[in-house]
Amino acid sequence: MLNLFSGGKADHPMANPKEARRILDALPAQELKALDELSHWHESVSTTAGFKPAERLQLTGALDEAAQPRLRKLSREYFGATRPSRYQENLLWTQMHEYWRQAGLAWARSVDGFLQANDARGLATAAVRTLRALAQQIKLQHLRYGPIDPKVWGVINNVFAAAEARGVADARTEFLKAAMFSASSPDGLLPAEIELAEKIVSELAGNFVIAAAPARELLYWTDLAQPMAPVRKVKAPKSVPTMRHFGPGPALARLQEILKQLEATGQVRSDLNLAGADPETLLEVLRHLALCWAPEPPARQHPRHSVKSRLAIAHGFDGVVEALGGAGGGSLDFDSKGSGAESWIVDNVSAGGIGAVVAQMKGDWLRVGALLAMQPDGGANWVVGMVRRVNRISAQEARVGIQTLSRAPALGKFSMRGVGEHVGVLLPSPVLGSGETSIALKDGIYARGQNLETRLEGREHVFMPQGTPESGEDYELVRFRAMVREA
Repeated sequence: MLNLFSGGKADHPMANPKEARRILDALPAQELKALDELSHWHESVSTTAGFKPAERLQLTGALDEAAQPRLRKLSREYFGATRPSRYQENLLWTQMHEYWRQAGLAWARSVDGFLQANDARGLATAAVRTLRALAQQIKLQHLRYGPIDPKVWGVINNVFAAAEARGVADARTEFLKAAMFSASSPDGLLPAEIELAEKIVSELAGNFVIAAAPARELLYWTDLAQPMAPVRKVKAPKSVPTMRHFGPGPALARLQEILKQLEATGQVRSDLNLAGADPETLLEVLRHLALCWAPEPPARQHPRHSVKSRLAIAHGFDGVVEALGGAGGGSLDFDSKGSGAESWIVDNVSAGGIGAVVAQMKGDWLRVGALLAMQPDGGANWVVGMVRRVNRISAQEARVGIQTLSRAPALGKFSMRGVGEHVGVLLPSPVLGSGETSIALKDGIYARGQNLETRLEGREHVFMPQGTPESGEDYELVRFRAMVREA
């Protein structure tokens, strides 16, 4: 039962305790509709004059409490084993994001009220809840690979500065959760991996460190007076009193310990708040975080060269097969109606990949892990790659990092015992002399551990799997060692 205040002067339905209880008890059973109503109540309660700061705090807490089980259920649906349709996924994301946006603003307005009332105790509660809500908003923006709203970071930084000045220790922890998560390159992770990264960051947050003065082990910095996300130190920034330096601290050693144990046992530790996490996915996320938190930033394997040219793009397994000649030819007609082809702008190239600008995104398929066929402007050859990083600059524009999988891809029909013959994309490594070959197959076809066989240039080839397959939205990518079967 809500322990609401006994009265109030605000001209608002929720100023009456009985009416407030009735409103919350009468929320729709459907989670999305209930969240929509709670979002509106957050805005209404936080902007209506007449509430005392303590009254507003209590009502905001009651609204947030009512939202939590609904948010958990929607989050499970969003990240479920059976992926929702694009329409439903967008609906879920939009409503969860809007809820956390309104909740964050409501808590932030409560912080303002306590600052004006000089109430340190109320401020502590409101500040922690503000930081927690806005961190969720930032996470949801990263799930879409941006754009990340700098105004949200402006509120986060201002609220933390106020709480830090008054010695609110819990606010420090919540700030570091948001800051370390944002600084850990979530734009290079799949959505489910982003969710897992946030949980790991939260689990290790008590070990993170922050200071006003720079130190070698404090890898990141931010300015609390600016609406900015944290950044990694490349060179020493100009020092100002509002600058804060932070880093993983002892969390890195603990992360490496968890990683080594998982590599050795294949089992997720029961003392971690990671119940149900897939061990292989967890391994990838732990390795990603270990790389990001290392004292030295990850070095590029190949130098980049700035270029400017256009690039024809076909995406998805079926799009790649079609581009390579599997369904009516190996070139794309950009003027034909219904074509899935896109034209991107190459910004830089290296031996290992391409940096590109997507000036006008079509649809919502672009995400980490997407399979691409790419044809340089004026060229006849196709290159196959995989999206490794996405950074949305605006609703329509994005910067994309693409790993080159092969410069000489070829279609083939591969047979597997008990499964029959299926079309796949043979992907000889772009690195000369590596001896590696990968094959992309339609999702759901490959049985792990099985050899593949095909006939190439009149000879029988056997492909023996190496390592763990990498799964995309509509394909599986498997590394193989190739052998020629002698007659």
